[in-house]
Amino acid sequence: MRSSNSVLSSGIGSVAWAALLCVTLAAPAQAQFPPPPPSVGAAVPATYFGPVPSDVQREYVGPYQLLKSGKIDLSAETITLPLYLGKMRDGRKVWYVLTDTTDAGNAAALGLNYAAKLNYARVGRAARHATLEKDTSLTFESGTVDFSPKRRVVPGEAPNFFPPKVAEPGSVGDQDYSPLVTIDNAGGVIYNAPIIAFNVEASQIDFCQGNPDYSLVHDKVVRICPKAETVTLQLTQGFSFARPVLYLSLEANDAVPAALEGATLAPALKDITVGHDDSAFSAIERIFLFANGPTGKDNPQRQGLNSALSDGLSPLNVLGGIPTVATDYSPLWDLNLGVWTKQSIDKGYRSRLLGEFQILDFAEKGFITGPNGGAFGSTGFIVNCPIVWRFL
Repeated sequence: MRSSNSVLSSGIGSVAWAALLCVTLAAPAQAQFPPPPPSVGAAVPATYFGPVPSDVQREYVGPYQLLKSGKIDLSAETITLPLYLGKMRDGRKVWYVLTDTTDAGNAAALGLNYAAKLNYARVGRAARHATLEKDTSLTFESGTVDFSPKRRVVPGEAPNFFPPKVAEPGSVGDQDYSPLVTIDNAGGVIYNAPIIAFNVEASQIDFCQGNPDYSLVHDKVVRICPKAETVTLQLTQGFSFARPVLYLSLEANDAVPAALEGATLAPALKDITVGHDDSAFSAIERIFLFANGPTGKDNPQRQGLNSALSDGLSPLNVLGGIPTVATDYSPLWDLNLGVWTKQSIDKGYRSRLLGEFQILDFAEKGFITGPNGGAFGSTGFIVNCPIVWRFL
């Protein structure tokens, strides 16, 4: 494990640009999660309103569960997913979940997200290999995770809580670990299969009532119950094209964002090219975050990394395309960091931004730049954040 001091000592270091992208800290839901009822300001009660449009067609406005394989608790902002058991070739147990796949038919059948762009993740070590056995379990050829490290995050001194003084991840994959898996003898389909626990017996991770031992399981685990074959994971708040959403945050390709997100360091994801977004053969989609957005726990405009480290709430990052809204969804998000300029802050332009093209407009006009006044764009970091729920 390493401290982030060396990369952050000169201000906002290159590694730290990705910090807190999908961090989920224990905190009450904010006002827009969920949105207020349509009866606010109307002359009739909520019971007079008909079905939400998304009940008629999923692309219409309204709440919609995208990752259908699990049960969502909106009040706790968690999802309970099936817990799968596989093994390494040497017999060590692999406990994992499934969230996305490149097979549209299986996505519909299993309630997973369909992510065609993951087909372009077959580069270098980015998608490890597995064999389907006769008993329907998977045997993985490579990629292990050590859950024994203790996650450690120390915010910076007020008022500059970001960048943090120290950021050390609580789970670390080996050099071959990626959440993506190609099943070689089943059509070469890719699944997003993050490891939740590794090389432990069911009895060691029997935390059906909660209070898990995080030296044995992923830091996003709320409850894990091998006998029921389920695991409950914490979700993160964000936006996609101005719609409030909830998503999982499970891996990052660098130690600092992994630590601050409570995610697993997955070094093999570094083999995926960033910065190409929606071009041909790109495996990624963009997510937008802010280094110095508005702060204040009760500020309806609050957003960003400095705010999240100071008040413990979500940084309210902005995702690009998600299913039902766009066709370019990928659970692999390319981090684009925005820094509000002094001029835009002095003029009162700094505010909460909710959609990709709104952000790009501010960047084009020069109100937002990249780090140190540089060009706005990719930071070079990837996080694995499968979409779960759309509120609108």
